[in-house]
Amino acid sequence: QSSGSSGINAEYGSTEKKRGGFLARKAKKTEEHSSEMEGRLRSKEYVTAEDVLKLNRITSDYLCAITANTHKIDFNKFKIRDVESGVVLFEIAKPAGAPEIFSTDPNAGRYVRYEFPPEFLKLKQIGATVEFTIGDKPVNNFRMIERHYFKDQIIKSFDFDFGFCMPNSSNTCEHIYDLPSLSPELIKDMVDNPFMTKSDSFYFVDDRLVMHNKADYAYKYNASM
Repeated sequence: QSSGSSGINAEYGSTEKKRGGFLARKAKKTEEHSSEMEGRLRSKEYVTAEDVLKLNRITSDYLCAITANTHKIDFNKFKIRDVESGVVLFEIAKPAGAPEIFSTDPNAGRYVRYEFPPEFLKLKQIGATVEFTIGDKPVNNFRMIERHYFKDQIIKSFDFDFGFCMPNSSNTCEHIYDLPSLSPELIKDMVDNPFMTKSDSFYFVDDRLVMHNKADYAYKYNASM
């Protein structure tokens, strides 16, 4: 009996190793495919909305240069509120008349880090208000696609249309986010793994990518809301 039992355990262990090896190979293959796809997108003349909707994980780098923003779209105020209660959860604005800060980082200003309390993950709807200005060229078909991931698994994809923006204009727009219903297990995992929740925000003019921003998120009990 002892010999038989030992044989079963050995076989089970072997199966687990094979399964683990398969999952590792699958993950590596997926990562390689994503890297290849990103490489192809960056080599294109320009990236389209259809291109980014095919992405199944967070990008490892930006898909357009900061110089692609030839329309001089500049976001200067951002506010998030809980639609149900009206409570403002987050607000940030550039000081009026603040001088432009020179940075040697070519991607300065394209990445934001957020900290919210875990209760944020239980909200049903949030409103995101942005104020932005346009340069001296009209902006046609201004569109944003924002994709949120946790541990490289997509949680939600948002698609908003700003429409037409006049040259030299100041604009205010609120987008309503219908948040996904998350299981208690997933919420706990997201709380236990700060900044593993990430997002890519892609901005298009006439279906040409002109801006790409990134963010990551932590859900901490000592964060204010």
